[in-house]
Amino acid sequence: MTIAATRRDVWLKQDDAALLKECREDRYRASGPGGQRRNKVETAVRLRHLPTGLTAKAEESRYLQENRIRALRRLREHIALELRAPFDLQAPRLPPEFTAQRGPKGTLAVNQRNPAYPAVVATVLDALEAAQGSYAKAAQALGLTTSQLVRFLRSDPEVWRAAERWRRAVTSRDVTGAVEPPPSARPDAES
Repeated sequence: MTIAATRRDVWLKQDDAALLKECREDRYRASGPGGQRRNKVETAVRLRHLPTGLTAKAEESRYLQENRIRALRRLREHIALELRAPFDLQAPRLPPEFTAQRGPKGTLAVNQRNPAYPAVVATVLDALEAAQGSYAKAAQALGLTTSQLVRFLRSDPEVWRAAERWRRAVTSRDVTGAVEPPPSARPDAES
C-alpha cells in the first residue's frame, strides 16, 4: 500500500497516547498460563488503526498496560512493513532516525526495541521498493554496503519476509507489468 510519506512518518513518530487515539482498542481474555487472574480479567489487547485498517495484538502479559504498550510497538512495526512511501534513489532524503543509526563504513545497527526502529525499517523498505528489489541499488542510496543492508533485513524475520515478498512480486512481473500466475494456475501446467 502506497501512502504519502508524511502520514506514515507521523504515525511512526507519534507518542503512544496520540497513536492510541487513532485506534479502536478491543480487550479480551487470553488463554494460557497466568493463573486465575489471567482467565478472569480482560488484559489482552487488539488495536485496529482506523486510518489504515492494520491490526496488532498483545496478550503475553497479565497486565493491560504492558499489553497495550506491546500492541502499540507491534502496530508501528506493521505500519513500517506494510505502508510504502516514495523514495528518490538519486537524491534520497533520509530521516534523522535513520542517519542516527548509520555507522561509519556503511554499517547499520539498530535494536528492535529502539523507538527509531520502525522508521529505519520503513526507510530501508522504501529504498528497496524504489530500487525494484535490487539490494545493491538500495544500499548505495542509503549509504550502506550491500552486505550490511542484507544483514539488517535478515536480523528481523518479519522484515526479511516483507523484503522477500516485495522482491518476488517484482521478479514475477513480465514486460507488460502484469504479475505472472504461479505455475499451478497456468492452463498449460502439468497436473
